[in-house]
Amino acid sequence: MENLVLYRKYRPKTFSEIVGQEHIVMTLTNALRQNKVAHAYLFTGPRGTGKTTVARLLAKAVNCEKNISNSKFEPCNQCPACSEINNSRSLDLIEIDAASNRGIDEIRELREGIKFSPNRLKYKVFVIDEVHQLTPPAFNALLKTLEEPPAHIIFILATTEAGKVPQTIISRCQRFDFHKLPLEKISGRLARLAELEKVKIEKTALQLIALNADGSIRDGESLLDQVMAIAGEDKNITLEEVRTILGIADIQMVENLIGCLGEKNISQAVNHINQVANEGYDLNQFAKSLINYLRKMMVLKIDAGLAGLAAPEMTEEQVGAVISQSQKFSEAELTKLIRLFIQAENEIRFSNLPQLPLELAIVECCGGE
Repeated sequence: MENLVLYRKYRPKTFSEIVGQEHIVMTLTNALRQNKVAHAYLFTGPRGTGKTTVARLLAKAVNCEKNISNSKFEPCNQCPACSEINNSRSLDLIEIDAASNRGIDEIRELREGIKFSPNRLKYKVFVIDEVHQLTPPAFNALLKTLEEPPAHIIFILATTEAGKVPQTIISRCQRFDFHKLPLEKISGRLARLAELEKVKIEKTALQLIALNADGSIRDGESLLDQVMAIAGEDKNITLEEVRTILGIADIQMVENLIGCLGEKNISQAVNHINQVANEGYDLNQFAKSLINYLRKMMVLKIDAGLAGLAAPEMTEEQVGAVISQSQKFSEAELTKLIRLFIQAENEIRFSNLPQLPLELAIVECCGGE
């Protein structure tokens, strides 16, 4: 167990341990309580927000041998069924990666498999991850299976791109939309993991990790794992160490560049970009953070009440700073900035001088026609 990465070592084993996604947890537990579990679900949302984890929890809950006496309808994690699923030994929980098994032949094999009763559990649960990767013929074959599945079969389809899933498939599933997690929930989760690992880490360092997780709890846990691994035996981790170890620029660096752009100070803006590069930060990551920040400025300039949509991971103080900086730009200027830096971010990976695309974008947006 010691060698497992954090997101596997501390993967939630009950619904109550899920961070965020309260609307999904409440709906599923109510369905379990009322014995109204559907035959097919579609879990959609950004990466690392808990889709596969909730799918496994649902598989445990419907097969748990002690669930009847459990008022919360949580998996007990003690009965043979729960133990088999926890230890990845159950033959009745079949997880399929559609990215590498996307053809019609694989779906035909699945259709053959559902004809047989579960080996030991009550239900045979099929979890198809990244289901949008299936080919059109494979979707057609899956559709026939979803229309009238046997009573002992439950399908859970997971995807990060629901728009690529045919409506005929979606209409036969109960759809649950997973949301990005706000900053405080990710920070709280990371603080708890650091405590379990007996690691002391500054609150601002945790917030920086959470901010760069971009609403993904798994990304946050992976970044914390990376910081802890590189820090080694030093159990006290500072903000500066996190910046150095991960090669990421914090929000203050982005704010400083936005300030230069607002003042049309080309010299200072170009100098800032080169300073970020010389300090060893990943300019591709910096460009992504910059684009994300500019997008927040644009949305909040349109309507400050959209903070929950545009910046759920930010504190009230940070949202206030974004709104304040947005006043220095018109909406047309912000859209121009976003387009220029999106182009620069795409060009960085092919440039011999990574800072050059950003410098060109700065000159173009500050230098007029």
